[in-house]
Amino acid sequence: QLQLVESGGGLVQPGGSLRLSCTASGFTLDYYAIGWFRQAPGKEREGVSCISTRGGRTKYADSVKGRFTISRDNAKNTVYLQMNSLKPEDTAVYYCAAARTGLSTLCILSPDYGMEYWGKGTLVTVSS
Repeated sequence: QLQLVESGGGLVQPGGSLRLSCTASGFTLDYYAIGWFRQAPGKEREGVSCISTRGGRTKYADSVKGRFTISRDNAKNTVYLQMNSLKPEDTAVYYCAAARTGLSTLCILSPDYGMEYWGKGTLVTVSS
């Protein structure tokens, strides 16, 4: 079964950290640009961060710059999102998504892009 699975979400206090993982099963991530997206209750899905196929290009939403770091380990077929200095407004369901590409610089922050695979999401709650 071809799928992406997110993990690492949970409840954390403001100022805390979490590391999310996005692991592919049934296919290799080597040729996929990966994006992390989030959706808070009552809000539209938004792009958080993205990374190109070999990790040479990354982008971040302004709201998370300096606090979140995206990385990938293609040998482990996994992409990570390290989230530090978490704020209550970071509370959301976080999704990873993959787009197959031959472009080494492709990095997708728009949730409207035709991503090929989406995970089911992992909930991050930032609260005291």
